[in-house]
Amino acid sequence: MSYAVDVQHLEVTFAELRAVDDVTLNVNYGEVVALLGPNGAGKTTVVETLLGFRAPQAGTVRLHGLNPMRDHREVVVRTGALLQRGGVWAPMTPRDVLRLTASYYDAPRDTNELLALLDLERCATTPWRRLSGGEQQRTLLALALLGRPRALVLDEPTTGVDPEGRQAIRNLIGSERERGCALFLTTHELNEAERLADRLVVMHRGRVVAQGTLDELAGSPEMIIETSGHVDPASLGNLLGCAVAPDDAGRLRCNVASSPERIALVTSYLASVGLSLVSLRTRASLEERYLELIADERNDARP
Repeated sequence: MSYAVDVQHLEVTFAELRAVDDVTLNVNYGEVVALLGPNGAGKTTVVETLLGFRAPQAGTVRLHGLNPMRDHREVVVRTGALLQRGGVWAPMTPRDVLRLTASYYDAPRDTNELLALLDLERCATTPWRRLSGGEQQRTLLALALLGRPRALVLDEPTTGVDPEGRQAIRNLIGSERERGCALFLTTHELNEAERLADRLVVMHRGRVVAQGTLDELAGSPEMIIETSGHVDPASLGNLLGCAVAPDDAGRLRCNVASSPERIALVTSYLASVGLSLVSLRTRASLEERYLELIADERNDARP
């Protein structure tokens, strides 16, 4: 299969620090893949290497089957990018910079269309230095879309963006996926990743610690319940015939798949001890699973 983004056994080092360690991942056309991880995990280094701004010490990186350093010009034509570093000359407005940049492309998207799509019409004539952080971010995203790219590489696309702007970005990501564009994004915002991504890749300390769909990362089905008061885990476990343990948030995690019969047992038991069921989920949330993965990785790294 020919991937839009294909990273194989990538290694990038800075002096003695191995910032990216044997990373392998890929993105198909028409797919959204989110790269997650704490600060210093290596996410931005992967993005910069993918776009040809850094040379790998080992492994291969390909965009549209092309080497981003050797074939940089062709990669740039086919790929839109939003990076954390960069900006616009302070006196320019969103309309100015879009019109100027559009002149570099043979068949650019309509600048007025992009201003409308990203909710920039109200600030289209405002100088860059007077734009909010979210307005600047959306302007940079509009620039990434001008050339009708076949792949978008977005480093923290919703950072500093207000709720209205976030919705505009979500809508745009959805429409680009429908168009057949490959989207590779990094984010700290797990709720955004959960909303947007088809697949997730979790990095920590330069390495990939897990990747897959949300359901695959969530692990085996379980009953995660929150009650109106304290419940004895052993008593509930005996009733359900499974291990029951409290998590850090005070919820109870029952190591058994949910079913109508088991839910009825739980609610009946709680009623018998004067409590009620506040919430019930059948899988761990992305935030819960992410924190577990990072914690496991940190524990494994301890001497």
